[in-house]
Amino acid sequence: MNTTDHEAKVQNGFWPKLTKNLAHIPFAAEALAAWYCAFDPATPLRVKATLLGALAYFIIPFDVIPDVLLGIGFTDDMAVLITAITLVRNHITKDHRDRATEALAKLKRAEPVDG
Repeated sequence: MNTTDHEAKVQNGFWPKLTKNLAHIPFAAEALAAWYCAFDPATPLRVKATLLGALAYFIIPFDVIPDVLLGIGFTDDMAVLITAITLVRNHITKDHRDRATEALAKLKRAEPVDG
């Protein structure tokens, strides 16, 4: 799958999955910061590709540990995402993190979020 395919899959599936599972995702703020970095036009292509791949893994319904398993279902998603973030952490800016914090607060209040 190329970057464009990952981008479309992530754009269509990220927000519904995050909103539906917010209470079960301890890494929601990191996922949101990765989202904002991945869709920032200033982000280099290799960084976008890394983050989009990790975010795509988060939203696909079939993965190593099914997400429906309470307590452990998101551990593989978290491992993939945290690894990707660690690899590109210098590109995730304060602005990306601030936007993630704001979006997470809105999601918790059930307000619409600008993706």
